[in-house]
Amino acid sequence: MAKFRTNHRRKNAAGGTIVRIGFFALIVIVFLFSFKKFSEYLDDGAEPVSLDYDNLETLPVDSIFFLPSVNCGKIITHRYYALSYCEEHELAEWVAYELLGDRLRQPWVKRTNDFREDPKIKTGTSDSRDFRGPEFDRGHLVPAADMAFNDTAMSQTFFMSNISPQRSGFNKGVWRELEELTRDWAKKFDHLYVVSGPVFTSSNPEQVGRNDVSVPDAFFKVLLDLTEPELKGIAFLIPNQTTDVPLEEFATSIDSVESVTGIDFFYNLLVPKLEEELESSFNTDLWPTNPKKYRTRVRSWNKQ
Repeated sequence: MAKFRTNHRRKNAAGGTIVRIGFFALIVIVFLFSFKKFSEYLDDGAEPVSLDYDNLETLPVDSIFFLPSVNCGKIITHRYYALSYCEEHELAEWVAYELLGDRLRQPWVKRTNDFREDPKIKTGTSDSRDFRGPEFDRGHLVPAADMAFNDTAMSQTFFMSNISPQRSGFNKGVWRELEELTRDWAKKFDHLYVVSGPVFTSSNPEQVGRNDVSVPDAFFKVLLDLTEPELKGIAFLIPNQTTDVPLEEFATSIDSVESVTGIDFFYNLLVPKLEEELESSFNTDLWPTNPKKYRTRVRSWNKQ
């Protein structure tokens, strides 16, 4: 630093030029270091993307770097979330979005309950009549309460492309508990990447309704926290049925869900070393549950 100041005092033109070049080089080095630190979260060769959180529909799909891979679906973007729609099952194979603590702390808008077909699925989706009867609920993959910060966000969760046949005790019980805890974690950690979807263990799943909607055997929810200082990930794989089992028993690694579903979740977001570290293990101590919610589920929600 002393040498830099000495050079700065020189009055000749050559010295001034050297100083200016040196100062410019220092700025470039600082910028490149900052860029390198930021891009450690991204896949090799990828460039950081500044997402327009208020309208994913305006972005090219390949620029939304947190989206998983696709098995049988077609990627559809709505304003606040994306999904991959699988015509074979008349369901989304996954939904993906960012859950922001700031949004969750805003006043909630009124629940819209405007279930309707997704206009972006040109081949058509299921409709509410497919879910008639007491056995199955119209289960959200992106919960309405996750998008309660404005009317548009709320309403778009009621597209039938976001709805799956969930057994009533599952939807009102353990799935509700997990949804509520996920919002609690997002408030605590400020920002989560969330992916949810159905799991089929049978080659010939049960179907319901005139649109032959496949009934999933289980559902998964994958969570990733990239907020410093404690980066972490966890996944949950839960059978589509009523259960009194504590939620922690369904926790697993992201790699385990990838093995079951064939979906690669964060391949375009994380560099390989970080991806291996965060997806191969999990620690339930870092994702605290709520004993009161569990007791309420067992005593009340499971019996609705």
